[in-house]
Amino acid sequence: MPTSKEPLLQSIEQNDIFIVREMPRFFGYNEDFVFPHTVLTLILSGSGRAMYDMRIITHHKNDLCIILPGHIMHPMDCTDDFSYALLFISPKMLDDLRFHTFSHDYEKFNYAPVCSLTDEQAAHLLAIINQLDTIANYTDKELPHRYQTLLAQLAVGYEFLNYYRRDQDRKWAENRHTYIFNRFCDLVVKHYRESREVKYYADMLNLTPKHLSKVIRSATNGLSPVEWIEQYVTAQAKRLVESHATQTLQETAYMLGFSEPTSFYRYFKRVTGMTAKQYRDKTQTCRNLR
Repeated sequence: MPTSKEPLLQSIEQNDIFIVREMPRFFGYNEDFVFPHTVLTLILSGSGRAMYDMRIITHHKNDLCIILPGHIMHPMDCTDDFSYALLFISPKMLDDLRFHTFSHDYEKFNYAPVCSLTDEQAAHLLAIINQLDTIANYTDKELPHRYQTLLAQLAVGYEFLNYYRRDQDRKWAENRHTYIFNRFCDLVVKHYRESREVKYYADMLNLTPKHLSKVIRSATNGLSPVEWIEQYVTAQAKRLVESHATQTLQETAYMLGFSEPTSFYRYFKRVTGMTAKQYRDKTQTCRNLR
């Protein structure tokens, strides 16, 4: 298992999929993770708490969690016996999976990222994950249709998951506040480079900023839409500053949608308490000490 984000990301890009059959404790504590990949966890034992899109969710044995690309995951704490199976799926593989499966409604996982399974259902999905791991460990030379075989196995798992979740998905879809909150999260993920203004997103949802604020605060235990957007943009900024060491901070600013680099520098300092350069130097030093 890679011990830092960079080798992990490289492994996913090279192999299209990355699996750990049993991961003890959380991968990183009290840190925002914004991956360009789909992340799936199946809890094997114990319990733990994490924030997903700034909502606190508690995991228990047999819970399955799916986080779609661009959304925030933030591990908080867990019991000593906490363990889980971990699966990363690359954007390319997810796109191909959308094409090959019968249902394309993947965004519903943002409405209810956690699904509680029975012992039998969890064992069935774990068997599929284990089979994926077996296939993934072959090279293309050893298994000429490795990629297609992985896709086929993922499609099987996805269809069973849809079946297991059908009652829960129906209940969440009927919850208006949950729908609004998750649509807001999706819109920020897609449009944060264009705007960081609450009214921009309220207009897209046909809501007043006041009503949107009420929904977001309710879903996040008091976090305002402005604070939610700031935390999301900051998480993306940290990811880019960390993972693009050869990229200038000016280029990072433009990638995040800031019209002027100085605006980004002030923004980063105000939100994090340090300059972007100081943050990059700090993460680079920590990386060298590993």
